[in-house]
Amino acid sequence: MLDRLRQIDLNDPASWPAWFSLIVALVVASAVLYGGWHFVIKDQIRTFERLVQQEAELKNTFSIKKGMVVNLPAYQKQMVEIEKLVSELVAQLPDSSEVPRLLIDITEAGKQRGLEFLVFDPLEEIQSEFYALLPIRVEVSGTYHQLAGFISHLSALPRIVTVGDMSIIADKEGQLVTSILLQTYRYQDDG
Repeated sequence: MLDRLRQIDLNDPASWPAWFSLIVALVVASAVLYGGWHFVIKDQIRTFERLVQQEAELKNTFSIKKGMVVNLPAYQKQMVEIEKLVSELVAQLPDSSEVPRLLIDITEAGKQRGLEFLVFDPLEEIQSEFYALLPIRVEVSGTYHQLAGFISHLSALPRIVTVGDMSIIADKEGQLVTSILLQTYRYQDDG
C-alpha cells in the first residue's frame, strides 16, 4: 500500500487512482466545510442569535410603547383629574395668611360646643418640602358629648385638621379634662 502511494504523481492528478482522488476530494471538501463553518457560518449564527434576541426586546418595547400610545388619552384625562384633586387638596391647606383664622375657627368650634379651653398652645412648625405641619397642644374641659361634638366639628372644617395624641381624664363631677394634639398643615408657598 505504501508502495502504491509512492508511485502516485501528485503533479498529475489525471493519473491518480480513483480511490486516491476520492480521499483527496473528501479531505479538500472537509477542509472547505470546516473553514466555512469556523470563519463564516459560526459568526453569522452568533450574529443571528443576537439579532433574534434584540428583535424580541424591540417587540417587547414596541408593545409597551404601543400600549402607552393607545392609553394616552386615558392617561391625559387621568392627569387632569389628578391635577384637579391636587388643587382641591392644596386648597384645604391654609397659606400663612389663613393660619390665624384657622386657629380662631378651632377655638370657636370648642366654645360653641361648651368646652372650656385650659391650654391652647401652637407649637413650632415642622417643615416639609411642600407643606409645614402645625401642631397645636390643646387641653379642654367638658362633657363627653361636648368633646365628641368638638371633634366632629373639627372634621367638618374646610381646612385639614387631624386629631393626634389624646388623653382623657375624668374628674369626680363627670367632667372630662382632655389633652389633644391637633395638627393642621400649611401650604409652603414660594413667597
